[in-house]
Parts: sequence; C-alpha cells; structure tokens
Amino acid sequence: MRHIGRVSAPVVFDRSLARRHLRRALAGGYADFLLRRAVDDLDDRLGAVLRRFPLALDLGTPTGAAVARLVSSERCHRVVRLAPATEAAAGLSVVGDEEALPFRDESFDLAVSLLALHGVNDLPGALVQVRRALRPDGLFLACVLGGATLTELRQAFAAAEAEIEGGVSPRVAPFADVRDFGALLQRAGFALPVTDVESVAVRYADLFGLMRDLRAMGMTNALAERRRTPLRRATLLRVAALYAERFGDGDGRVRATFEIVWLSGWAPHESQPKPLRPGSAKTRLADALGVAEQSLGEKAGG
Repeated sequence: MRHIGRVSAPVVFDRSLARRHLRRALAGGYADFLLRRAVDDLDDRLGAVLRRFPLALDLGTPTGAAVARLVSSERCHRVVRLAPATEAAAGLSVVGDEEALPFRDESFDLAVSLLALHGVNDLPGALVQVRRALRPDGLFLACVLGGATLTELRQAFAAAEAEIEGGVSPRVAPFADVRDFGALLQRAGFALPVTDVESVAVRYADLFGLMRDLRAMGMTNALAERRRTPLRRATLLRVAALYAERFGDGDGRVRATFEIVWLSGWAPHESQPKPLRPGSAKTRLADALGVAEQSLGEKAGG
C-alpha cells in the first residue's frame, strides 16, 4: 500500500537567511519602535484578563522585551522564551524555530508572540502546535504584520523595476489579510478566536531612512524566490524618486505603513461559552421584538 505523506507548506521565506538578518540587527542595535508599541499593547490586553498564568511561552519575539514585561508585571510566575537568535532575556531561553516547537502538549497556560509569526512558512501548522502546547483554557495572544504593511515600498519597487529592468522581482514579503488570520485560528482549533487590526504610519525623511530601519529590524529581503543579483543603483534611485512622488507629504517627508494584526484564541475547555444548538432557544424572536408572529407564506398587512 502506498503511503501518502503530509503535504509540505510552500517555502516562501528563507528561514536561515531571516535568522541571519535578525542576528545582524540585534548585534547592530535593533530598531524597536514597533516592538515597544506591541509590548505596551500586550500589557493592556492581558490587563483585561482577570487571571495569572503560572507558566508562559514567548514564541519568537525578536528581543526579550515581551518576557521582561511579563515578568515585571507579575502576570506570570515563569516564562520560557523560544528565541529566534541567541540574546539575553529575563526568562529561560531556548533557541529554536517557531515551526517546530520542542515542547510537550499542554505545557503552558499562556503563549504570546510579537512580530514574528508572519515570517513562518507553515503558519497553519505553527498555530496548531501552539494550541497543542497550551493547557485547556490556556490563552494565545500574538501580533503579526498584516497585508497592508509596506504597501508603498511594494508599489514603488514594482513600478521602478518594470520601468528600468523590464520586469518585477519579489522584494517585499507577502503579508496575510486580517480575515485570513481569523480563519487560521479556527482551523487550528482555537476557541473564541478574535482578530483586530491597527494601521501605523511612520514618517521618514526619505526612502533610505526606511530601508535603514528595515535592516535594523532584520526585515530585509529573505524571500526564497528573491533575485540573487544585487539591486542596480539606477533602479534604487528610481524607487526613491517614485516613493517620494507618490507617497510624500507636504513637508517633503514620506510615509510607510505598518499594519499590525492582533490574534487571540483559547485552548478549548468545557467551561467556555458555546453556541446554542439549533432549535434550543426558549424565547421567540417575535416576542423579543414585540411584534406579531406570522406563519410562512403569510403576508404582512398594508
């Protein structure tokens, strides 16, 4: 009998190259303005949850900032960090990959991840592993970059390459839409899944300021299908000109969009609210609305 194996996820990102980019960014001074914002939001969101978490997992957050906040806030007794690169943090750190969690099922009460999971090749598989690693009624809370992120840079590169080189190559990562993330949470088996989105506009003196920040965040091109030849100077200058022309403000500065999508879900537990079975309602809709009930086919009077 022929064995049919698991279908592999498409390889969008060169994960080894992405880790090298992050290590270089950490060594050179990580640009943490987005991450600081995400850590503050994480703190606010956990503040609305009236419980403490004995053991938490930080999954792939680029620095130890999320661990430090969890520890200092005393929301968690212990925090384990699965780090994408070696870097000191306030909890126990394990260098590993978000796509292959080295933890037993039902190990954690809380799992968080900030600005990391949008860079995995098998996001559905990673989410399933997170849900399995949570104890029943454990919480998953994460933020990722969404589909509108760097839309200006994507458009400027496409226009410049088409004009100068006669074709377009992959330059900016394809980020998923907020609706896709909600569906993935359900597919992974999370209960009570919720997604919401925030758009952050960052202004720069020019395109090159943005590119320096992307390098300092480890976000330079790590696409598996990237062009292997260096970017031509003429193309880069045309990208800068088009960016300023199309996305410049009145004061000469340019805008860059970062769309931050928040995801949350719970490992299923019998205590959680469940939808009612069809036909189990004890109050008629007509009574709730204060109107007379009409049978099928009966027309309302004029």
